[in-house]
Amino acid sequence: MRSKQFVLLLTVIFTAFCALNFSVLSSVEDVKKGETAGSYPEEWYEMVSEEANRKGIRIFVDGEEKKMSHPAVMTATGSFLLPVSELTEVFSCTAHIYGQTSLVMEKNTVMAEIIMGEKRMTVTEASQKDSHAGQTGVFEGMEQSEKRDVALSDAITKEEGELWVSAQAVSEAFSYEMSWEPDENILSFTGLRPELEELPEVYDYRLRGRAPTVKNQGSLGTCWAFASLMALESRLLPEKSFDFSEDHMSIRNSFRMNQNDGGEYTMSMAYLLAWQGPVLEQDDPYGDSWSPPGLTPVRHVQEIQVLPKKDYEAIKRAVYFTGGVQSSLYTSMADGEENSEYYNKEEGAYCYAGNRKPNHDVVIIGWDDRYPKENFPVPPEGDGAFICANSWGGAFGDEGYFYVSYYDSNIGIHNILYSRVDTPDNYDHIYQTDLCGWVGQLGYGKEEAFFANIYEAREDEELCAVGFYATDQDTQYEVYVVNDASGSADFGRRKSVARGRIENAGFYTIDIEHPVDLKKGERYAVIVSIRTPGSVHPVAIEYNGPDLPTQVDLSDGEGYISLRGTAWDRVETEQSCNVCLKAYTRTVRGQ
Repeated sequence: MRSKQFVLLLTVIFTAFCALNFSVLSSVEDVKKGETAGSYPEEWYEMVSEEANRKGIRIFVDGEEKKMSHPAVMTATGSFLLPVSELTEVFSCTAHIYGQTSLVMEKNTVMAEIIMGEKRMTVTEASQKDSHAGQTGVFEGMEQSEKRDVALSDAITKEEGELWVSAQAVSEAFSYEMSWEPDENILSFTGLRPELEELPEVYDYRLRGRAPTVKNQGSLGTCWAFASLMALESRLLPEKSFDFSEDHMSIRNSFRMNQNDGGEYTMSMAYLLAWQGPVLEQDDPYGDSWSPPGLTPVRHVQEIQVLPKKDYEAIKRAVYFTGGVQSSLYTSMADGEENSEYYNKEEGAYCYAGNRKPNHDVVIIGWDDRYPKENFPVPPEGDGAFICANSWGGAFGDEGYFYVSYYDSNIGIHNILYSRVDTPDNYDHIYQTDLCGWVGQLGYGKEEAFFANIYEAREDEELCAVGFYATDQDTQYEVYVVNDASGSADFGRRKSVARGRIENAGFYTIDIEHPVDLKKGERYAVIVSIRTPGSVHPVAIEYNGPDLPTQVDLSDGEGYISLRGTAWDRVETEQSCNVCLKAYTRTVRGQ
């Protein structure tokens, strides 16, 4: 009797086990087919999602795996969520939060808006109908050929400071076929509309709330400061709106120049990267020729890219995905009241074709591939123009904005993108000797070199990052650290902490995955080996010269340079310069 009862008990357990596994597998297949969750008990989805999230969900887009800092998650109802901060990198779309109330995603001609707290998305197939429309709200000024509402499985949620959006929203907005492969833990997206991968023919910050406010430099030679800070302001829009002080940038920098002397983008880069600014306009108003001491930056600029010369595709992608691009042109006009043979006032259209060097900085905030060449005083070879923000007030052009032909001789030669802008609490300390930044270059007549700085820790700290310039494209680097470094004789003990490749020239902050402990008073060395194809002087330096407006202090650092990382030259005494190599640390707080 007991034997029969035992067999019966085993049968019941086995039947229950099979039913459980069948239900779990069915729920996984349910997700795979994209059907609405809820056909099975909630506990089955909870079990499936816990296991999927534990393994880590992998994302593939058109067959390519996308690495993500915040992996996608499966919810307890079988749907998927994606981090908003990584949508641009993963899906080549824009994704911005407007007024803390809605998420707007855009890809080519498709724009999708999700109101916070709602399980609904509005998708609009849009094209520009009037690029002169001025700054408007989202969807306003857009020709809507198709508009539809989509019911979503999940509203936008916020967890640990990150916003999460339904993967279904991305799939339906941009015509991806989404499939789930439970055996591989892979969520795949296959694009059904290849044309959406292209940039749109027309794009205008003014129609998307991303245009910086037009300002007026007056009679001073400060266009470089206005262009730099307007580009920086556009980088933070629409999420954050700032009005930065041009007075502070043009007065409180490390160069021997006044506001009438003019300037250039390398001065802006040095000022921002040294954390000398930016500060707010309200704390240092423009035009009084005075800047108060003691102001601290409200943002830390950690990366500035120098885009390739006349690479219009790179410029457009930078504007579309990141922020306004500071560029330069030649103009015979000193302000918006003057006339020029290269400028059509009625159309706000400018084109200079000649050999004169650029003398005025503007910000590229959009483009129109179809802009008629006939709008320029002397029609260029073809249609097309960049939309630019100027610093001559609202009376110039179209409320301060104007068009510069693709065929202008100078636009697109110098292109500056403020690509990483952090809050001021990102690091506690910056160690640096290069307040004037990238003034010149040093090397041994070869593509590669080593360079180093020795610093002394002010407190018990963690070395979290280093920053340096890549002086041209496709630069390969490796970063090393030496604890207790008395001098270059200790550089043989260097330990590698990071390596990689940099696509564009510019300044880059390289975060260290495992921060290095530093004791108060400890001397430590940061070392970089660099290889820049085609270069003979790959290391950025600052120095004083008879024709340079720099104020370089050679007594504040201990820098070195080497060809192979074995024999080292002291740059301050042997080369009369400082190497451009910064270190960033955080204070170790008591337990």
